[in-house]
Amino acid sequence: MTTAMNASPHSPALTAAAQPGCTAAAARAPAAPPLDSAALLQGGKAVTIRHNGEVYRLQATRQGKLILTK
Repeated sequence: MTTAMNASPHSPALTAAAQPGCTAAAARAPAAPPLDSAALLQGGKAVTIRHNGEVYRLQATRQGKLILTK
């Protein structure tokens, strides 16, 4: 049996109530279309993102992966 404590972020068992900062209304809202990483990075290798008052860094690696750090 999967619980919210050991479920992955993509697991249906992880409900909006179990996700920090996520409201039930936000969970019901239609998803925005995917953004292309090139549009976010604008030709660079990294970009800073402010979310809920915190600053994060989204970085593209040489292998084409993305890393998000706080």
